[in-house]
This record gives sequence, C-alpha cells and structure tokens, in this order.
Amino acid sequence: MMILLIGGAGCGKSAYAEKLCMESPLPRYYLAAMQPYGPEGEARIARHRRLREGKGFTTIERYTDYASLMLPARGTALLECVANLTANEMFAQDGSVADPVENVLSGVDALDRQCDRLIVVTNDVGSDGIEYDAATSAYVEALGRINAALAARAETVLELVAGIPLVLKGELPV
Repeated sequence: MMILLIGGAGCGKSAYAEKLCMESPLPRYYLAAMQPYGPEGEARIARHRRLREGKGFTTIERYTDYASLMLPARGTALLECVANLTANEMFAQDGSVADPVENVLSGVDALDRQCDRLIVVTNDVGSDGIEYDAATSAYVEALGRINAALAARAETVLELVAGIPLVLKGELPV
C-alpha cells in the first residue's frame, strides 16, 4: 500500500510520515535521498537523524537508482523525499541533465512491490506563480509529472497543511 504525502516546505510532512511509520508493520526503513551539500544540507540531515533516533528505523542513504534497491525484508519504508530524488536523477554531478521521470517512477514502483506500506514524501511545486530559469522550470515540470503519476498510483494521497493531513484520495490512515 502506497501513501503519498504532499505539501509545501515546513508543513509537517516529515513528522506526519514518521508518525505513520510508527503505526505500521516492522521493520521500518528510512530511505534518505537528500545529498549532503554544504553545511546547511549537513545540518538538515543531522536534524532529521536526531528526530529518528530511537524509533527503530534502519536508515538507507541512497541518492539515485531506487529501482535496483533491494530491502532486506518486507515492512514499512519511508521515502524522504521525491523532490530530492528527482533533483539527483535529473542533475548529475558532472553537469549533465537527464529526464528523471522514468527513473524516479520505476524506483518507487520497485519499492512499493517490496513493502507492506510505502510512505512517500514529496513537495508541492509549481503553484507559486514565479517564473524560473530554464533548468529550474524543467525541474518543477518534471516533479509535477512525477507527483501526478504517484498520486494516480497511491491508494492514499494526503496534503499536509500546518501539520494537518487533508485527504485528497482514499482514507486517512489509522
């Protein structure tokens, strides 16, 4: 069963996703897609690690190629987050740019087949009305396509607003 959590920055997606994990079948995997770029990124990653301490997560830090990831056993996985995964798949460290849609979707599909419950966190982008440079616009468009495809695949889609889950599809998980 896939649950998609979407919302803006700082809206409570991560805390709610972890709460859902704590109520879900063991084992619990935290799939961390954020690459540690610079002191600010490292501080954010350290904060997330502290928030997970003692919650029984096995953390797997992986930045691309989720399609080939094999989890040790069925259980619950939390993918944090699709926005980072999309950027990693799209913008290579060598400066090349690729269409990330198929890689991200095939990776999430592969995870979903291995889990009793897959909780996927993503960011709502593109609704701010701002015009971006070409590379950022391409990223926003790709993430929008990915989010739409994941919403179609997921049994439950929740938008988080000020920490409150709003049901867009399915039912509020118990």
